[in-house]
Amino acid sequence: MKNSVLSVLAIILLVTGVVIKFSENSKKKLQEIITIYQDHESYDGNEYPLGLFTKEHFESEANFALELLNQLENIDTNDLDENNLISYELLKFELNDIVDYYNFERYLNPLLSDSGFHSSLNYMVRPLSNYKKTIEYLNKLNSLPEFVNQNLTNIRIGLEKGVSQPLVIFDGYESTYDDHITNNYLNNYFYSPFKNLPKDISQSQSDSILKAAKISINEIVVPQFKKIKKFFEKEYYPKTRTKIGISSTPNGKEYYQNRINYYTTSKEYTAEKIHQIGLDEVARIKSEMKKIIKELKFQGSFEDFFKFLRTDNQFYANTPKELLMYARDIAKRADEQLPRFFKTLPRKPYGVAPVPDAIAPKYTSGRYVGTSKNSTDPGYYWVNTYDLKSRTLYTIPALTVHEAVPGHHLQSALNNELGDKIPSFRKNLYLSAYGEGWGLYTEYLAEEMGLYTTPYEQFGKLTYEMWRACRLVVDTGIHALDWSKEMVLNYMSSNTALSLHEINTETDRYISWPGQALSYKIGELKIRELRILAEEKLKSNFNIRDFHEIILSEGTVTLAILESRVLNYIEENKNE
Repeated sequence: MKNSVLSVLAIILLVTGVVIKFSENSKKKLQEIITIYQDHESYDGNEYPLGLFTKEHFESEANFALELLNQLENIDTNDLDENNLISYELLKFELNDIVDYYNFERYLNPLLSDSGFHSSLNYMVRPLSNYKKTIEYLNKLNSLPEFVNQNLTNIRIGLEKGVSQPLVIFDGYESTYDDHITNNYLNNYFYSPFKNLPKDISQSQSDSILKAAKISINEIVVPQFKKIKKFFEKEYYPKTRTKIGISSTPNGKEYYQNRINYYTTSKEYTAEKIHQIGLDEVARIKSEMKKIIKELKFQGSFEDFFKFLRTDNQFYANTPKELLMYARDIAKRADEQLPRFFKTLPRKPYGVAPVPDAIAPKYTSGRYVGTSKNSTDPGYYWVNTYDLKSRTLYTIPALTVHEAVPGHHLQSALNNELGDKIPSFRKNLYLSAYGEGWGLYTEYLAEEMGLYTTPYEQFGKLTYEMWRACRLVVDTGIHALDWSKEMVLNYMSSNTALSLHEINTETDRYISWPGQALSYKIGELKIRELRILAEEKLKSNFNIRDFHEIILSEGTVTLAILESRVLNYIEENKNE
């Protein structure tokens, strides 16, 4: 009997050992693939300081991704722990998108209504911290001709294939290049970092840098933006497509479904299904809005109330400084509430700053601009101070929590600070359904934080939620149901209290960026659904700080991964 037991035990140990070994082999193989992915340099950064944008480059990247996908298929995921399984799924998701980028020739259309290959250059204009950074910035400016030529080549090929943005989104687009065509180099936006050189730079170095900067602005930057201007106005605009929906372009219907899959991180949604979800949400939020209008004892229709909000001076700042000060006040009030709702807080701070003048006219109301983990720069919550009569004060609380804390800054900073717990590719990963879903969820959370102090600010929260619900309707309307721009504008203006300027700007964005606008509401609905489920199942065991830790502690994930983590959290805590 004893010998039999020992034999069985020996077999168990042997089998267990094999399993452990096999498990370790699966983990090791995954780590090897991740390392290959992370160490991969797709181009020489010294040769191409602004990046490489040729067809051959994107084809090479797609082939590289396919090879890694083939290697991933040989890993038994049943032998991976949760953290490694998340890494596996996220890497697979990202590699597939690299392949799709090439297959759908997305590089042929590097333009959005509020950005583009050329306007993205504005993001590199930052304070120069040392001599090395100064030289790197100068090299980037000097590499502009190659950067411009590569992108113009791609856009020209796109035009020939019927791939472009529609002309209707380019009203006012001239500011993206005209503002950089200056007569005096000292007034050029790209020269501004040179006006405050780092203290570690000697006088002789300073003299040399400033001389080189002057040449760079006068002989490279300004001529290249003149070239861009000529291209857009003489070649591009006359050849742009007339229909606004992406489905009207070659392979457009398949591409739109691909973008739905990507931006929702799921294959369970069709355009028709999302459209109906949007209609249902619009109806629900509208009923909540009407309750507040009734509470305020406003005399007039739903549309009259919107007109009141858009025209009454009490809802607008008088100066850019006043708007920024109000946003900073809300941000600080949000800061003080964070420990009540979160276990882990980021170390990196954030600032509140205006959207740069060069991009403000076509830019959204606000946006978060993050930095890498090792950067000494803070994150920034950008507030658009252009056209103050389109920037409603009552929406600032919702905008602030979304873009700053507990929204994008908290989320992205924590993601960067996860350390060795996750591989570096996950620290730099951003998926809109998770990121924007979280941002919209925090607008809902801000009510619990006590940040909406008036019925108008409550209405502002609903306005932003309605805005994201309308996106489900109009994005699918544009790209799947053949809606015109006029139909979108009418739908947005009759269902949201956004200013007409904002509505037009946002509509152009939805037209130019198929599917991205869907991520906000789809992601938020999933997070709220999971919270309701956790509250119902756990009852007194539910803890809001623990719940948020589950949502944030693995960094950016797909909605399927997020759901799995919350379900595990519920299972582990329901009997405690």
